Amino acid sequence: MVRLLRPFRRAVTYTRWLHLFIAVAWPVMWYLIDHTRMYLAAVLLALAGLVPAMRTVEGVQATALLLGRRYDARDAEIVPAPSSTWADRGRTVVWLECRLFLGGAVAFLTVHLPMLAVDLANTARGGGADPATFVRVPGQHWWHALLVPVPLLVLGAVVVLAGELVTALARRLLGPSPAERLAALEARTDRLLERNRIARELHDSIGHALTVAVVQAGAARAAGDPAFTDRALDAIEETGRAALEDLERVLGILREPDKPVGGRPTLVDAGRLLESARASGATVDAEVSGALDTVPGPVSREGYRILQESLTNALRHAGGVPVRVRVGVAGTTLLLEIRNPLTDGMPGPGRGSGLRGIRERAALLGGRAWTGPDDGDWRVRAELPLG
Repeated sequence: MVRLLRPFRRAVTYTRWLHLFIAVAWPVMWYLIDHTRMYLAAVLLALAGLVPAMRTVEGVQATALLLGRRYDARDAEIVPAPSSTWADRGRTVVWLECRLFLGGAVAFLTVHLPMLAVDLANTARGGGADPATFVRVPGQHWWHALLVPVPLLVLGAVVVLAGELVTALARRLLGPSPAERLAALEARTDRLLERNRIARELHDSIGHALTVAVVQAGAARAAGDPAFTDRALDAIEETGRAALEDLERVLGILREPDKPVGGRPTLVDAGRLLESARASGATVDAEVSGALDTVPGPVSREGYRILQESLTNALRHAGGVPVRVRVGVAGTTLLLEIRNPLTDGMPGPGRGSGLRGIRERAALLGGRAWTGPDDGDWRVRAELPLG
């Protein structure tokens, strides 16, 4: 019983009822103009459906009254946009005609079913039925009183079922066309790619800073050397400042998505990564070949992040171990290789969001990346095309 009454506790049930009633406003107006040719009301309504803006009007109204919420382009079941093709116009015409006849039927029953209930109550008391009632109740019987709730129950069922039906029709006839659905999918994909890029930026920059700070603080506590502690604090300060700059830049992107991205570090700035790793206790053997300043900006920035994540993983999982870094420009390819002795703490191949991020960065540039054990070492190798 509670389940049957649940629709009547929802506001959208009554807004759908109102939406159906609004559909008969035009036939009533036309009746006052020319009641002898009511079919012209449907013809004129069909012609109005060919106007592109009519789809916008109906879409806004249907979204608010049938769905009970504001329009959201990210989840558009009904698209309040002008008709851009003849197929959109045709669907709008069909929608207007369906809404007209369904709304007319619901409005008729909304008036006459309560009148029938009143007639049943009157005839049960020995009175007469209203001659305007569409369904006549013959006779005057006391048991008519038992039938009084029936028309009202039927009216409730009509309101709920007609509301569901008109909502389903709106989703089908006013919903996105194949072209609009494809455009929405492309926009959603762009948003997801942007979110993934920002997540990688935060993971790499903030993760690296926190890893360096933790390693430096642990090493300073274990060393018990004031001079070493001072160097560790300097390294933590520098790394933290760089992380704050990265965080401010990423937050700026979130606040102003259309603003050009600037200030992202490139491989030209890789020296501070290497010094930060050395200050954390790792022995870094770096070899750089080729002119890094000629590497295109996007490639250089992604290469910097790959190097940063590789050093972060080495510090986090292996501690102060020897790390060999090779960065070189060979022809049309940027090569990066980072190796360190394999320890029990290193993640296995394919695991960890950082390792996935390395492979994703390389793939987005049309390159390749490998991560995993190699001859007793943990190796990260990336090949990024320069053009």
